[in-house]
Amino acid sequence: MSIHAPSDPAGLADPPAPAPRVVPVSGLRGSVHRRPVVWFFSLAFALSWLAWSPYILSENGLGVLHFSYPVIGGSGQLLGVLPGAYLGPITAALLVTGIIEGRAGLRAWRVRMTKLRVRWYWFVAVAVAVPAALTVASMVLGGGSPALPSAALLIAYVPSLLIQMVTTGLAEEPGWREFAMPRLQRRYGPLTGTLILGPLWGAWHLPLFLSEWGGWPHVNPAKPLVFIATTVVFSIVMTWVFNLSAESMPLVMLMHTSVNNFFSTVWTPMFPKLADMKADYAFLLVSGVVALVALIVTRGRLGRPDLAKTA
Repeated sequence: MSIHAPSDPAGLADPPAPAPRVVPVSGLRGSVHRRPVVWFFSLAFALSWLAWSPYILSENGLGVLHFSYPVIGGSGQLLGVLPGAYLGPITAALLVTGIIEGRAGLRAWRVRMTKLRVRWYWFVAVAVAVPAALTVASMVLGGGSPALPSAALLIAYVPSLLIQMVTTGLAEEPGWREFAMPRLQRRYGPLTGTLILGPLWGAWHLPLFLSEWGGWPHVNPAKPLVFIATTVVFSIVMTWVFNLSAESMPLVMLMHTSVNNFFSTVWTPMFPKLADMKADYAFLLVSGVVALVALIVTRGRLGRPDLAKTA
């Protein structure tokens, strides 16, 4: 079943694309105009990694700098990770958009970011399907029958999900999916574009494995490799949903943060006997299965409408 939004007689359709700006012949601005995606990824990595450096070097990581970040919610990750997350993909996307499209491009970006594009029940479906699929995968990997989380955790689940939407979802997805993916799709096609984005998305996180975020100093050597593999196959799923939903950024953000929220709030109480790596394997298993289904059903087009019309 297609999840394209119905026609929009209320006038909520996207505004016209900003008129192309005059591209400078040379200089830094000219380079950004000619290679916006390269500049986006370069800035996203540089800004985040620079901001994360004190956190990674602190007692929360390698211990080179003898101070620790304040503990909030059980760890120092909030103040250690969040600034770098916000200084990376979303800031890079806004900077490059502002340079190549100006204020009109930034206004169009704001409209795209806030439009739901699909009916409300698709948001409910994603919010329910993601934890359900991860629960089944954890059971398959040896978790047995899951324990029922406490009432307090169940009550906190939705508020925690909303917080994740503002932190993880808003920090990352405006860059990866809203800025980079459409441009990569247009140039390379949906599958190849996704296979470019997926490893880069995963690699952006790599320095964090040298901190408590990644379990340092007791990091399983397989963990970063599994993580990169997961970002690749999960990106295939995200591209499929992104295209089917007429590029609904709120829906894509919800899919991403539903995974994070499930593992950070209820997975351990539900499967107390499973090692942490089983969570990574469960995510990889679910992503791999759904990605395979998406590739088969769409013949590699991943729901991109213009390709479906010409197939």
